Amino acid sequence: MTAADLALETVTGARRTLTVLVPVRLHRTPAADAGWAPGPYPFELGSRRTDTATRSRYFAPAAARVLYGTPDRPCRWHRPFSVTHEGLHLVGMEILRTATARNSQHALAVVHFALEGPLLPVLRAIGHRPTAGPEPLTGPLDPTVLLDGIADVRDGTGTFAIARPYTVAFMTPEAHHTPALRPDPEALLPPTADRWLWQLASRSNPGDLPLAPESAPHHDASTVRISADWSALVLRHGAAFLGHRGDTGDGDFYDFAALHARTVYLDALLLGSLQRDHIDELTEELSEVFDSERLTRRVTALEKNIARFRSTYWRQHLTAHGPANGLLLAFQHQHRLPERFAEILAEAADYSRLVQTLESQQISGALGVLTVLGLPLGTALGVLQVLGDESVSHLLVALGLSVAATAAALTTRYGRLVLSSLRGGGRTRDTGGRR
Repeated sequence: MTAADLALETVTGARRTLTVLVPVRLHRTPAADAGWAPGPYPFELGSRRTDTATRSRYFAPAAARVLYGTPDRPCRWHRPFSVTHEGLHLVGMEILRTATARNSQHALAVVHFALEGPLLPVLRAIGHRPTAGPEPLTGPLDPTVLLDGIADVRDGTGTFAIARPYTVAFMTPEAHHTPALRPDPEALLPPTADRWLWQLASRSNPGDLPLAPESAPHHDASTVRISADWSALVLRHGAAFLGHRGDTGDGDFYDFAALHARTVYLDALLLGSLQRDHIDELTEELSEVFDSERLTRRVTALEKNIARFRSTYWRQHLTAHGPANGLLLAFQHQHRLPERFAEILAEAADYSRLVQTLESQQISGALGVLTVLGLPLGTALGVLQVLGDESVSHLLVALGLSVAATAAALTTRYGRLVLSSLRGGGRTRDTGGRR
């Protein structure tokens, strides 16, 4: 552990921003009379305003509908704030509705901060590291207080649980912060740059989470080299953007980089979060398939939900602009979303084949019953017709004999198999079933 690795704890940097994602339960649509307006928070840079229209042009239409809704049915709202507490300045908030088939109230609160001091101590405190300072999201910055009457924070249990809020950090170095800088635009980054990026994304210092040399972050598929000037790293509980050139202040390229980190690149991570929540729910739904005796109905509903997820949310290509795609793929890699979705498709296909087998057995059983019932009766009636016997008593005797023959046939191995097929089609627990 070098002095450069430890230095980040005290580095303020040229500029710092922080966005915190908090899972919430939405009670009512955010209203204009409470200060909320439809659309994402419209950060501005000169004449550029990152409102819904601007961001929608960046993304494919299907992804834009998920992230921003439509004019008739918005799914995202924002509200400006100006609250300062313990070195954190609240700039604004967003609410993104993330309703699923089972949980119509699910949403994400997106809280945007600017910082006065070093970034890493705040991240460590949000992550509740053992030696970190007190929780910063308290008092006037407590999401429960900020969302009072609109939503409440989910309690961290159940299918969509995350232990702590997800953080997206952005920091640029000054000219003397050489551990994060490229010696020149054509040179490779020093190893300390990726270690600083790891600390910001993992919300830890080397004492909290020592990084093994053989698992250096720059070898990880979750690192995105946006350009020679900056990189991003996406982990399970946080993401970070770090500059690799000295920030010269207002008018520098990093004005644009900070804007993108808080808008379109954040939106790529939000889409990944939506995908993770829906895959979590589909996994939960798969585990409950055999909890009901109506297997066919459960599997049909499951297949419908999978098809809806695939057509609405499952995107691995957001835009023609590469970094947003890279960030989404990095998020998916961290949460194993492609592998998990492939497993869901395979398991759902197994259940679909099981339902088809049961339905075939039921149809075969019904045909077998018709055969067992119809053959003795048809034979008896045919004999009477051939003999020209129209006696009612003889007809009743024939019916009785056919019933007796049917009952005897049902006691045979073939008859028991027919009855078993009929029972198996109606009760899933008789299929042997839970995996």
